[in-house]
Amino acid sequence: MKKATLFLTAAATLLAAPAMAAPRLTPEQQLAKAIEGRVAGKPVDCIDPHFNSNTRIIDKTAIIYGSGRTIYVNRPDNANSLRDDDVLVTELRGSGQLCSIDVVKLHDRNGLWNRGFVSLGKFVPYTRVNPAKDE
Repeated sequence: MKKATLFLTAAATLLAAPAMAAPRLTPEQQLAKAIEGRVAGKPVDCIDPHFNSNTRIIDKTAIIYGSGRTIYVNRPDNANSLRDDDVLVTELRGSGQLCSIDVVKLHDRNGLWNRGFVSLGKFVPYTRVNPAKDE
């Protein structure tokens, strides 16, 4: 009887664990959370990579450049190739800016082998809205 009770308790715990785990956000929900409280600006063709060195990949969706008040969201062609653990390799040419005509190579973080590439699109700036101050 004790073995049956122990087995049922263990089984109930294992079955309940996934239900108690926090739900994983979809890539679109992750992006929405990243731009929450920000206002989209006019898309631009190029950004200065030196001021936007903080990069975040949203699986199969977008690359977010920058941090702080303004971030830039790029939804590249072939975005379905993006993985959040990829290493992005970019060659800057000419102006030294990162532009919508550039190609970004995707490398596996563990083996660092080339997994493919994405072609960047326009960069949409999202600026944090300052809360209204009481006057």
